[in-house]
Amino acid sequence: MSIDDRFEARTGKARADAMATLDPQALERLRELDPGGQSKLLSRVAQAFDTSVARLLPQMTTALEASDLAAIRHVAHTLKSSSASIGAVKLSQLCADIEAQSRDGRIEGLADAIAAFTTEVGAVQGALSLMLDQPS
Repeated sequence: MSIDDRFEARTGKARADAMATLDPQALERLRELDPGGQSKLLSRVAQAFDTSVARLLPQMTTALEASDLAAIRHVAHTLKSSSASIGAVKLSQLCADIEAQSRDGRIEGLADAIAAFTTEVGAVQGALSLMLDQPS
């Protein structure tokens, strides 16, 4: 196997791993709303998600440092639906869990949940980037 073949194999695996982060049925529903792609709906939704994340991730960090459960709940709630709409099911579930935990006043384990949330946000952003670079 040549270097190029090995690179392509790794790149293909990385793309498959990243795309497993997004629910294909949710993405297909978005594509159906813009069948020809003229409105670039998928790209606009992905950009809106990135913009929200850029604004809300620092708020989540600040809220966690301050033990501000209301702010944590707000960020988790805000990203829960937008995550689901782009097919980021795991991220949406993490948001729902963080929202419930903060609503119930359960501080224990919240930092770990938010760390998992932050990691998943990165995975989703990577998957969206790959998807938009190589639309199916």
